Amino acid sequence: MSNNAVEKSNAFLKAVKERRTYYGLSKGTVISNERIQEIVNEAVKYTPSAFNSQSARVVVLFGDQSDKLWSITKETLRKIVPAGSFAPTEERINGFSNGSGTVLFFEDQTVVEGLQAQFASYADNFPIWSNQSSGMLQLVVWTALEQEGLGASLQHYNPLINDEVAQTWNIPSEWKLIAQMPFGKPTFVPGDKEFQPLEDRVRFI
Repeated sequence: MSNNAVEKSNAFLKAVKERRTYYGLSKGTVISNERIQEIVNEAVKYTPSAFNSQSARVVVLFGDQSDKLWSITKETLRKIVPAGSFAPTEERINGFSNGSGTVLFFEDQTVVEGLQAQFASYADNFPIWSNQSSGMLQLVVWTALEQEGLGASLQHYNPLINDEVAQTWNIPSEWKLIAQMPFGKPTFVPGDKEFQPLEDRVRFI
């Protein structure tokens, strides 16, 4: 392998290594919304999917629209979390709202169901592969945003907020909400991360 290839590989792995979860966010400007659009478009276009299904769907909410999402989430949770223990939940949701935007990840169930009908012997696997593809896309977007100086985290308030999200932003009924990724200017550096021993997790044969 050439030195150039090694350098490219190391740069990619460094980006993966540096990706962290940021809960402390602000609306400070780091990169333009246009640059974020470029990143998301490239990620959606080039992240692989089973049978090249391209089932991923993404909605990016900026500014007030992102704030609206977290207001919906807060009020939805307020109805089910006991009042006496709601404060930590509210604090966490407010932290997401402090960011500059949110990426919503969906999977188009029409595509998934179409593949199930076309390839019946793999029918049970297509929902699994759909989620795996979405996970890859989430990692690509997350890592790319962090390389640009943004902080982000991955949240899963679905399916509690699905119906209101769909109504608020006119989301097609066949789009299934998978995850939410609030992002913004980081306000703190995450602490050290603990790792389990690799010899317990990996085998080379």
